[in-house]
Amino acid sequence: MTIELWPEGAPYQAGDGEEDRPRLAAFPVKSEEPVGCVIVCPGGGYRTRAPHEGEPIARWLNSLGIASFVLHYRVAPYRHPAPLEDCRRAIRWVRSHAAEYNIRPDKIGMLGFSAGGHATAMAGVHHEPGNPQAADPIDRVSSRPDAIVLCYPVISFVQHMHVGSMHNLLGEDAPQQLREQMSGELAVNAETPPTFLWHTADDASVPVENSLLFAAALSRHKVPFDLHVYESGKHGLGLAEDHPEAYLWTTECANWLRKQGFAK
Repeated sequence: MTIELWPEGAPYQAGDGEEDRPRLAAFPVKSEEPVGCVIVCPGGGYRTRAPHEGEPIARWLNSLGIASFVLHYRVAPYRHPAPLEDCRRAIRWVRSHAAEYNIRPDKIGMLGFSAGGHATAMAGVHHEPGNPQAADPIDRVSSRPDAIVLCYPVISFVQHMHVGSMHNLLGEDAPQQLREQMSGELAVNAETPPTFLWHTADDASVPVENSLLFAAALSRHKVPFDLHVYESGKHGLGLAEDHPEAYLWTTECANWLRKQGFAK
């Protein structure tokens, strides 16, 4: 099942093709009681969205008893703030439709890979409260995720950055102020959701410092986090089922999600 986030047209929409219309692919689970939910943001450098970081992740979450949605957020030629607005809208949409999908509205998280990890981190640090007076009932609920999972994420646009993601999202001549605003490690505060992070130490595309900087910021602000760095592994591992070390991330993350109340 596919859900358009703005059936009447999305903010900043520049055309009417599939890539102009952000949407969610639903992966529900059957349960007698309401369940936790995690929205998945595949990576792709803000240029595309990697299939192996979408549906397979949702299916893995389903195996834990967690409902999932894969977010088809807008990528280039769309730039900031379109992807962030898509993330906020996705969280609000799921929260406002929680009863319909047998989801707990207080257990809605987001999980992202690489540039999708950046989008997820931005949703975590730049969330907005609901507006009780909004004409659209979806805008009346908060966009804050209750937890975020960052998998080899792009985080910083001021140091150790992934230049391709930065250019696709902000443009090649983005002002320093915008680069700082969109650097997750500089925007963490006490309201940032609990966070699970994993990375490989020799990631040749997105340096591990991205995860380390975000974790250090979480630590300074007393936000609970769980950080896992594996010694070696290429970028874009996804579920990492065939990797001798990083395959453990799904077990560690599952345990963490249970601790956060997303699964039993």
